[in-house]
Amino acid sequence: MAQVGIFVGTVYGNALLIAEEAEILLVEAGHEVKLFDEGSLESWQYYRHHFALIITSTTGQGNLPDSIAPLYQEVKDKVGYQPELHYGLIALGDSSYDHFCGAGHTFDDLLQEQGAVRVGELLEVDALQHPEPELVTGPWVKKWAELIKA
Repeated sequence: MAQVGIFVGTVYGNALLIAEEAEILLVEAGHEVKLFDEGSLESWQYYRHHFALIITSTTGQGNLPDSIAPLYQEVKDKVGYQPELHYGLIALGDSSYDHFCGAGHTFDDLLQEQGAVRVGELLEVDALQHPEPELVTGPWVKKWAELIKA
């Protein structure tokens, strides 16, 4: 059983709904899970020694939503090297925009620069192709839940 912190960046609530479903799936897989719709650096620091799942939508020109932007900035400015962090990332976006899934890629790039270990592939979910994103995210979360059992 792993301890997982789910950190959510949402504007209209889609990422939060996906995070709530991910929480259920991870608990069903035997993991201990806590969801943060506005995560703090303190909570991040705890889960960097366990597992973090970042689920974020993208706003404007590939920007992070207001609910996760402060956490991103604190991780960038105050955390530094964190090779002990194992994480997964689900990026929500709309491929009709120039910066498709930009927020997710921005967070992923930062964590990679800091030496964190991504477990599994980054999942991009295109709103144009998947109007019901949980049909894509659910199977990914189930697979991720198995990957973090090791």
